Amino acid sequence: MTTFSGPELCRYEAVEIVDLLRRRQVSPAELLDAAYERIATVEPVVNAMPIRCEARARKAAQLLDFSNEDEPGWLAGLPIAIKDLTPVAGVRTTWGSKGFADFIAEASDPLVERLEARGGIVVGKTNTPEFGAGGNTFNDVFGPTLNPWDTRLNAGGSSGGAAASLATGEVWLSHGSDHGGSLRTPAAFCGIVGLRPSPGRAGGGSETDTFRIESVQGPMARTVRDCALFMDAMSGFEPRFPTSYPAPEVLFQEAVKRADGRLRIAFSADLGGFAPVDREVEDHLRGALRLLERNGATVDEVAPDLPHLERTYHVLRGQMWATMARRMPERETRHFKKTLADNVAYGEALTMADIADANIDRSAIYDVMLALFATHDVLACPTVGCLPHAQSEEWVGEVGGRKLTGYMDWLRFAFLATVAGLPAISVPAGLGPRGLPVGMQLIGKPRGEAALLAAARAVEVATGGPLGPIDPVVVGG
Repeated sequence: MTTFSGPELCRYEAVEIVDLLRRRQVSPAELLDAAYERIATVEPVVNAMPIRCEARARKAAQLLDFSNEDEPGWLAGLPIAIKDLTPVAGVRTTWGSKGFADFIAEASDPLVERLEARGGIVVGKTNTPEFGAGGNTFNDVFGPTLNPWDTRLNAGGSSGGAAASLATGEVWLSHGSDHGGSLRTPAAFCGIVGLRPSPGRAGGGSETDTFRIESVQGPMARTVRDCALFMDAMSGFEPRFPTSYPAPEVLFQEAVKRADGRLRIAFSADLGGFAPVDREVEDHLRGALRLLERNGATVDEVAPDLPHLERTYHVLRGQMWATMARRMPERETRHFKKTLADNVAYGEALTMADIADANIDRSAIYDVMLALFATHDVLACPTVGCLPHAQSEEWVGEVGGRKLTGYMDWLRFAFLATVAGLPAISVPAGLGPRGLPVGMQLIGKPRGEAALLAAARAVEVATGGPLGPIDPVVVGG
């Protein structure tokens, strides 16, 4: 049985708080009081938001510009958190790396500029593994983030701080980013909602690699409705990112309101044998799908042919790391943890043949998915093939009885959406074994975030969500 002892305002959904803000029934200052009270209580336990900027946040609340209050996605003074891979002007930004431990950003990322212009108030930066590498949030600057459902366990990565901050009620919305499940894995492990949007939907790539489409920024929230609100706030054309495109005419929030259970779901428990899955995860998700069928969904088992998916994903990922480190000075790269240094070395060793094959194969995989979407609304599969392991394990070495040798092997369910450039969402499918949340991943049609959010809402309704916020469950010494 979960409990929540934080300020009453922290229990509310973001959409409810924004409505109160619009009607002037609560003030941004009151929300900041509640947020910082909750942060002070739970941070010593979970270490989700190691960087706070209270003076900046309170000044922003006083200077809030209401001239944009009729814009889609207006947040009206809602406190939000930003992942510590994304600069916020005047705030410490470390990328979880000792080489940047004392760096203060002079300018904000364009997405942060947009969110602040739309009434978001940044209260702090959430913890991440070094440069976002890996599915376990820890680094040499701030240490590990712990799972709120059991503090012995991994909160997921790389947006682990963001997910834990939401699950514990520190904030109502928290920004994340995703390449190999960095947004989806922590959403699953912490029992919250995380949406990996289509490339170009929310900002774009990093400042050194603006044309790359595999790494995207996206919304994280406790509910699907809140995730849709945050997606509306993030959306819109941004000329500084060449892949950016305009927001849709119909709000994502409206799409969620129209959700119903009559979905055509293609389900794959292991993506045709590609991704290992523990029996307890598969059994729980099959139970959730039966609940969806009772609400009007049809579920078909599929085993999509995904030629060379693993090789393709790693080549694309290797290009990203090689580009990131290409002009970084040795005084910064010498701090890299071994797995990150190995990633960079792998990328630097790629050949033109490797890159050409990856481009050819990703096109074939995209065509496979288009054919699947001709008959189904979404592809459902596990977000992660296992429940959270001990935080002390950097990566999971065995899933579904299969021994794994690479530190990304346990995250294979994340590869498909990234390679194919498709939106994907992790939504809680209730509590599973040992009282831990289980995430169901839904992969949607190209630029199909509206339908994907509506489908996620159907899952949330069928499985009795949302799950939080909760007090951290402290286990062990």
